[in-house]
Amino acid sequence: MAIRPILPYPHAGLSGICAPVTVFDDHLRELVTDLIDTMRAAPGVGITAAHIGVLQRVFVLELTPGTILTYINPEITSHSPQTMRHVEGSVSMPGFTDEVERPSTVEVRFQDITGAEQTETAEGFHAICIQHEIDQLDGIFWLKRLSRLKRDRLVKKWEKSRNP
Repeated sequence: MAIRPILPYPHAGLSGICAPVTVFDDHLRELVTDLIDTMRAAPGVGITAAHIGVLQRVFVLELTPGTILTYINPEITSHSPQTMRHVEGSVSMPGFTDEVERPSTVEVRFQDITGAEQTETAEGFHAICIQHEIDQLDGIFWLKRLSRLKRDRLVKKWEKSRNP
């Protein structure tokens, strides 16, 4: 039950590949609670353990106020050929966003906080968020989904904002 520091872009921890969770215990529940508290304080609609320097395959979403979705060891098992564009950003780069194109529907397999296997089909913004957070668990910061020109422009603005 703590708000943890968020790693700022381009911290090396954001490009680390997260390890699967193998132990479902009080430490994991505490991590999830800390993720929720940290996400809400940021504020954001999603956060991964990697954002707080914990390289484990865990993320939480709060797409509707008060409804927390927890994904442990998530894996996209299929996605639609249809895509959609949506504005994305990161708690590690607050205030900076751009449009990213991703599949509009995904099926995801994951475990819940008890370790029970779950599957879910997500569409629209929910699907975008799942893909965004799984990318982060795989060490892919959302900027890598932009064209080089857009990415370079955004990074330059970010760096300027941090070193005025």
